Amino acid sequence: MSTRSVLQEADISRALTRIAHEILESNRGAHDLVLLGIPTRGTTLAHRLALLIESIAQEPVGVGSLDVTLFRDDLAKHPTRSPHPTQIPAGGIDGKTVVLVDDVLFSGRSIRAALDAIQSIGRPAAVRLAILIDRGHRELPIRPDFVGKNIPSARTERVNVRLFENDGAEEVTIGE
Repeated sequence: MSTRSVLQEADISRALTRIAHEILESNRGAHDLVLLGIPTRGTTLAHRLALLIESIAQEPVGVGSLDVTLFRDDLAKHPTRSPHPTQIPAGGIDGKTVVLVDDVLFSGRSIRAALDAIQSIGRPAAVRLAILIDRGHRELPIRPDFVGKNIPSARTERVNVRLFENDGAEEVTIGE
């Protein structure tokens, strides 16, 4: 089984910095911006992006996590998923621009579930999608607004994102 590294720590840092700038440009600043990470690594990335955005814009950014487990359409196939807590910033999401943050975009099913989960919480002015890795193979018509890196892959390959906060290492690998 061969595994190859496609991003290292510096690459991930550059990608997140670029995404932070793109989010600020798209939103015309940090006003009414909320970042919601999809657990587990999406939440870590959302917190990192919030720190970057705050350092650039000199404005606070709402950041939280959005558990999509109960909104997934594949629970019958994967019943062992354990829910993570949903944490919405104190100001809520109504009327705000919500940026969903996740590590890898593959079929689009997690993002569809996230859109359903958001509807159960409130009514944002807009929802955007920031992804560290877009690997293709969409099953639903979902397209990210902000992408760290496009990595073409075979359906049988696995893209692994490892972050210091979760895994003690910082890299993206792809393998069988």
